[in-house]
Amino acid sequence: MISNQHKVLIVVGDASETLDTLYPYYRLQESRFSPVVAGPKRKSYQMVMHEVRPGWTITKEWEGYTIEADVAFSEVNPEEYLGIFFSGGRAPEYIRYDNDLVRITRHFFEAGKPICSVCHGAEIPAYADCVKGRRMATVPKCRFDLEICGGIFVNEPCVVDGNLVSGRTYLDHGHFVGKWIELLLEARASATVDSLELAEE
Repeated sequence: MISNQHKVLIVVGDASETLDTLYPYYRLQESRFSPVVAGPKRKSYQMVMHEVRPGWTITKEWEGYTIEADVAFSEVNPEEYLGIFFSGGRAPEYIRYDNDLVRITRHFFEAGKPICSVCHGAEIPAYADCVKGRRMATVPKCRFDLEICGGIFVNEPCVVDGNLVSGRTYLDHGHFVGKWIELLLEARASATVDSLELAEE
């Protein structure tokens, strides 16, 4: 059985951005965490690749890899997870209205657990009413979504606001994902100490 000290949620849906999703997935494995992919249902989701081509003013989209959701949002007990990652792409625009995803999202903000968001991922905590007064990076086209919900848009490759780490797009991954991993490592170490102390009582 996987320890709760090692499980981390990755939130996806159809049209999640491929690199936004797979980069943190493998970084978690490298740091000996167990990434658990969560979607609206337990099924395979089609990811996409996004790029603004030279001369273009909007994003071009291609099909990427598929990814299997380990759990449905309705099955998630967020207390069992150390942290959460909100992947980008077009998925957040659609899945943010899921009541169970709202429940899950609010837990991580209220509990102060390590949270990471990239690109359109910010649309999920924004809809869940979790961004008031919080500084976040997101893709500029989502600035309105963030600010209308009370968040503070920061156009930088890495923004750390307490337990919340964010970046603009997959091009920023090398700047912000490591900061989130550091928070997870600290949280795991703290949870391990707490477990040892309980075992000794």
